[in-house]
Amino acid sequence: MRATSIIFKRELGRYLRSPIGWIIAAAALLIEGILFQALALPGDNLSAIVLEKYFYWASGIPLVCGILLAFRLIAEERQNHSIILLKTSPVRDSEIVMGKFFAALTFLAIILALSIYMPLLIKVNGHITGAQIFVGYLGLLLEGAAVLAIGIFASALTSNQIVAALLGTVFVAVLMLLFLLAKRLEAPVQGVIEEIDLWWLHYQTGFMRGVLNLEDVIYYLAMTYFFLLLAVKTLEAKRWQ
Repeated sequence: MRATSIIFKRELGRYLRSPIGWIIAAAALLIEGILFQALALPGDNLSAIVLEKYFYWASGIPLVCGILLAFRLIAEERQNHSIILLKTSPVRDSEIVMGKFFAALTFLAIILALSIYMPLLIKVNGHITGAQIFVGYLGLLLEGAAVLAIGIFASALTSNQIVAALLGTVFVAVLMLLFLLAKRLEAPVQGVIEEIDLWWLHYQTGFMRGVLNLEDVIYYLAMTYFFLLLAVKTLEAKRWQ
């Protein structure tokens, strides 16, 4: 755990000191604010509908920022040959992955926290509960954790950061399109494919509407664990190459 803590502090410090991290955060919040003002607020919708629209557009933050924050985490270490220092030190591959993952997740949580003024504006001027806002943000954080895990796995596959970003984007895009594919299939395959989908079923029908379903929480935790495990196993396999 000490090694994980050291790596976590180092990576989080890099995010906080790097202008790239804050540029990503500022761009994401700016785009989200514009979409919120232009597409969520206009009209005579009920405040609950406005909140749904907000979380619909806000889901883009973890989807995009997750890849942007994660694709360099391991690929950059290989590109700079600093991965050799980590692998020759008494640090397990799982500690490397977890330290980097928690640092990226913490920075993503900071970005999400900076956007909370928007749903609070809805709460002040409408009739929504704090629980609805909490559930929505929990969904964003869980979705972000899964995307970060996918990005770290992609980063572990290659030393080229551009390739890692492209791979992560493709993995996320495929997982988001599974629901549309499932519509063309028949049971029981249809149900299985739907359950694997990253966004439509587990986020849009649950967290986005302020509904907390245990199966949705378990799904995102399982996806996060699965891709982090793949990242660890990839590092272990490359250690012996």
